[in-house]
Amino acid sequence: MMFIIYVGLVALGVDIDVVFGAAGLWKHSKSEGHEDYGLLVSEKARKYAIVKVVDEPVSLKDGTTVLQFETRLQSGIECGGAYIKFLRPQEAGWKPEEFDNESPYSIMFGPDKCGKTNKVHFIFKHKNPKNGEYVEHHLKYPPSVPSDKLTHVYTATLKRDKEVKIMIDGEEKKKANFLAAEDFDPPLIPAKTIPDPDDKKPEDWDDKEKIPDPNAVKPDDWDEDAPMEIEDEEAVKPEGWLDDEPEEIDDPEATKPEDWDDEEDGVWEPPKMYNPKCAIAPGCGEWKRPMKSNPAYKGKWSPPLIDNPNYKGVWKAREIPNPNYFELDKPDFEPIAAIGIEIWTMQEGILFDNILIAKNEKVAKSYRETKWKPKFEVEKERQQAEEEASGLDFLASIKRKVFNALYQIADIPFLSNYKPQILVSSRNMLFLICNISISLV
Repeated sequence: MMFIIYVGLVALGVDIDVVFGAAGLWKHSKSEGHEDYGLLVSEKARKYAIVKVVDEPVSLKDGTTVLQFETRLQSGIECGGAYIKFLRPQEAGWKPEEFDNESPYSIMFGPDKCGKTNKVHFIFKHKNPKNGEYVEHHLKYPPSVPSDKLTHVYTATLKRDKEVKIMIDGEEKKKANFLAAEDFDPPLIPAKTIPDPDDKKPEDWDDKEKIPDPNAVKPDDWDEDAPMEIEDEEAVKPEGWLDDEPEEIDDPEATKPEDWDDEEDGVWEPPKMYNPKCAIAPGCGEWKRPMKSNPAYKGKWSPPLIDNPNYKGVWKAREIPNPNYFELDKPDFEPIAAIGIEIWTMQEGILFDNILIAKNEKVAKSYRETKWKPKFEVEKERQQAEEEASGLDFLASIKRKVFNALYQIADIPFLSNYKPQILVSSRNMLFLICNISISLV
């Protein structure tokens, strides 16, 4: 397996034995269903880290830069990441063996899913020229992670016009401007002013817009104790209601187990079953009038709200110039000095392949068409065949369940007179299910 790093049009191959693994065991493994190899996350519930330093740092400041890689979630993903970190130059003396989640990066890109999180991250770290601090800027409203188990190719194209384009399988899913406040959180360009942290709300500041009317009086006819619901006095017990029949009866076919010991297990009681007589009657047991809304119900009285004569509005701290404000014509990205995968996942089977950096979009497109697309088509055909086969198995199980249920119903004593009609219905239903299965095939 090779990591292919493209800088311009020059391809540099990096053998797997010069990258460093940590925690979980990385494997050089075949992708399921074909002969293509990749870098495999082999164990669940583990942390993984692996990194490769590039021969020369890749500048992101001028022209177009394409970041692209493939990943396949062969076991699906419930909680875990499959993203890549494009590291900026590290401190002097740093070694690849020291790579971990604290290693600073320039861009983090790729799928992540856990709980409510389901997104393809694009995060960049940018240095504030005023205070020297690095700030993470997250793409707003990123695309979702594909839900299947096929190989997908993720592409982030950084353009000279200050835009980034996110593609999945060559299809554009998101476009954003690095300088637009509505595209990244927090915005790259800080606000010109900020609330004064030393400004305090005056003690006599009244920010309640409405207050209870102090002159309001509860009406004399207001009954706080009236219930929300009352019995419907006009309701009449349905004809045929079986007052003396319980809704559940002892199962007449149940027998006490041979190994049942009354002294140790207690007195044996047959299990309960639904009373079949109740199925053809309006109801069983003691009839009670239904409840209805009480027209006299008003609930607990409270005085109405009126405008607060002392209302001063919502208090806000006064604005002061932001000491960390700066302006830029374009992002000042740190160069890419290494490529790293640093993830935690609850699923095994995540496969990475064909990681590249390119200065030409045609190179990335060619790689998608020649490397990714052929194996994606193979995987897709295999998936469709498996889905069709599982669909037929599912329909066959439905047919068995329908037959069993209808034959059991037909054997109920009080329905014995209707047994021929029930069996005819079961055959008709089978015919319908067969037609459904044929149409699906």
